[in-house]
Amino acid sequence: MTAPDYGTAFSLWRTRTSDAWSAYVRHPFVESLGDGSLPHQAFLNYLKQDYLFLVNFARAWALAVVKSRDMREMRSAAAAVDGLVNREMALHVESCAAAGISEDDLLALREAPQNLAYTRFVLEAYTRFVLEKGYSGDYLDLMAALAPCGMGYGEIGRRLAREATSSVYREWIDTYGNEAYQEGCRESGALIDAALENRLGPDYAQTPRWNELCQVFEMATRLEAAFWETGSADSA
Repeated sequence: MTAPDYGTAFSLWRTRTSDAWSAYVRHPFVESLGDGSLPHQAFLNYLKQDYLFLVNFARAWALAVVKSRDMREMRSAAAAVDGLVNREMALHVESCAAAGISEDDLLALREAPQNLAYTRFVLEAYTRFVLEKGYSGDYLDLMAALAPCGMGYGEIGRRLAREATSSVYREWIDTYGNEAYQEGCRESGALIDAALENRLGPDYAQTPRWNELCQVFEMATRLEAAFWETGSADSA
């Protein structure tokens, strides 16, 4: 299956970090979502930890509003916050509620004593990394840190929507594989391309700044791959 067309910068980043990217989007956790073999408890563990991450991920997108240069960038960042807070996180709340886990339980998870050290390390390292880029970096740093999550899930959802052999996790797959989410990824990609050209010029991939952004993208990608492992943590 060909790579999704989420813009020029995404394609270059994806190629530049191909090994890390493959380890992320084709992680065993992802493949087990597609064939339905993932234990339900592992899925719930992941959802609970991901809910906590999305709280801070939304804050990072809110920072993008502050660091925007024009109304197009501001509207896109504001739309991302709305989508995360009012739609994507709803899937986590609903799925966990069906298992008897309330939203208050989700919000209290960070301090739960039974969380494994690895789970907390990955969650906190990832949120710290993304937010640090938001606070100390510029708009481009933030986009490079945010892109692997949004676009990676888009690529995973797109592929599994076509290749999944089981319907067990179809709701999760459709959340990221549906056309609305795919269009959002394409719009984000176009926005990143425009931001790079406006700030660094049309030959942005030839600048020293581009190399720095590639490193940010790769680190976020590696953290995304590690985050799948939270599904195996005893965070119930």
